[in-house]
Amino acid sequence: MATLTLNDLYKRLIKAAAEDKTQEELEKIMKGEYDAHGLECLLNPKKHAPVWQAAPCDCKEDECASIAACIFNAIKRDENGNFDIDIDACVGCHACIDACELGKLTESKDILAVLNALKYSKGPVYAMIAPAFIGQFSPEVTPGMLRSAFKKIGFQGMVEVALFADILTLKEALEYDRIIHEQKDFVLTSCCCPVWIAMIRKVYPEFLPHLPGSVSPMVACGRSIKRLEPGAVTVFIGPCIAKKAEAREEDIADAVDYVLTFQEMRDIFEAFHIDLTKMEDDPRDHSSLAGRIYARTGGVSEAVKKTVERLCLKDAIPVRATHADGVPACRALLNSLKEGKVDANFLEGMGCIGGCVGGPKAVLDRDKGRDNVNRYGEQALYETPVDNPYVLELLKQLGYKTVESLLDENSMFSRRIK
Repeated sequence: MATLTLNDLYKRLIKAAAEDKTQEELEKIMKGEYDAHGLECLLNPKKHAPVWQAAPCDCKEDECASIAACIFNAIKRDENGNFDIDIDACVGCHACIDACELGKLTESKDILAVLNALKYSKGPVYAMIAPAFIGQFSPEVTPGMLRSAFKKIGFQGMVEVALFADILTLKEALEYDRIIHEQKDFVLTSCCCPVWIAMIRKVYPEFLPHLPGSVSPMVACGRSIKRLEPGAVTVFIGPCIAKKAEAREEDIADAVDYVLTFQEMRDIFEAFHIDLTKMEDDPRDHSSLAGRIYARTGGVSEAVKKTVERLCLKDAIPVRATHADGVPACRALLNSLKEGKVDANFLEGMGCIGGCVGGPKAVLDRDKGRDNVNRYGEQALYETPVDNPYVLELLKQLGYKTVESLLDENSMFSRRIK
């Protein structure tokens, strides 16, 4: 019998879990011929890096394109020459997977852990959908239909992370005003992209003082759900592998229990035979245009700029933004900043070309994804978080008496990035 590949094993286990197989039946499946390392990764994804070795690699270290592509030095050879991915160094930027022409690397898959949570968790399980979600599963599927599909699978509900992008936009607008007046130079953002943040932390640490002390919208959403509903399980769903690494970072690991990609979520819908186009529409319009456009390049800059203007801050300094998308472009921008060649005062970096809509595990082409995000943003009832009554109501529920209290370094939305 031929050994099952990691992908074959993955598909078998998802199908079995969706069919509600007993533990004994699952063990029978796992007694067949399979890749032992792959099975261990599938059953215990948090014990491994966001990038997995899908098959043995026999290329030499000095010839390995994947090792050369990793700017975080997360891939090495051990003393026996075996391929090794450092769980602490890997940020899930996907560069190594793209570089490996032999297809020996793949992304982490958290489906089995999520399905187990849906089946056995004592607390409610919430789906937290990234702002890039619109149109990813089908152009006919509305946010309300998607919400109904999540509930049918067993989730308590679906929360749009764009609402928490609204909150972080408000916080970053206030942080921008404070930093610009104190340091009179520039602010680095965005808080939403873990690859950009990791690049600054690990490759350009001299710029850390210019980062606003904010968590990402994903973390803000997870923490808010858990504060309002103790015991809840939170599952983030988006186009990004790097979010899997971010969710494990020690100082913010309290927020998000599991991270799925859009492609993983599509696999779940298929395994459960969910026809999204036949789901009941359950609309809940809570986010503003500002929060929705976080999903594409330039969206954070635009959102913060409009919010600074809307706040009518005393002696406000206009936002002069520039942005870069893709790891090479982000590095080029930061190198230009080191050389004093940047005159913008607000720098936005996105690890993927096009922003989150260009993420490695998006289902849609990034141009279509961007157009969908822009269209969804234009449909919002409110332009900025300042205008959005849901933002103010949610902050009250979370114990914030004033908008300015978002700047408190002990706030659940604050983070000291080291």
